[in-house]
Amino acid sequence: MTGLFPPDLHHFNAAQGWLELGNAGEASRELERVSAENQSHPDVLELRWELLALEKRWAEAADVADKLVRVAPARCSGWIHRSYALHELGRTREAWDKLLPAATDFPKVSTVPYNLACYACQLGHLDEAREWLATARRAGDAKHITEMARKDRDLEALWGEMGGCEA
Repeated sequence: MTGLFPPDLHHFNAAQGWLELGNAGEASRELERVSAENQSHPDVLELRWELLALEKRWAEAADVADKLVRVAPARCSGWIHRSYALHELGRTREAWDKLLPAATDFPKVSTVPYNLACYACQLGHLDEAREWLATARRAGDAKHITEMARKDRDLEALWGEMGGCEA
């Protein structure tokens, strides 16, 4: 984290602490105390996204993540968060379209191809879903990713073939 100084840093840290304790109301109040000039700081935006996601306020979360992508395009979390929120809103095709460029920009981040696999599966593109899941396994902990995939409802159409899908 860079660029946040007291008192904004204190408000940010307090908000983070409240969020970790599951107190969204106090976390939100602390984030509102961050100065206007730092409301667009990437760390503040990311924490705000986490708060909105906890509250399942997906439309607002998508907007915040979109802003995070604009102010910090080299942060993969913005790309992932934006698409996740869009998917939660039932806008899976848009989630796919917005996350796809991140696959090239962040080849070592297994969450990107994993989420693309989920979106492809939900869109009925099972061959693409298989390819993205294989890419996710190569980019990350293959065993862990396979175990996650076996429980992920977004990949349910592939569950029957996951017995022998170790990377």
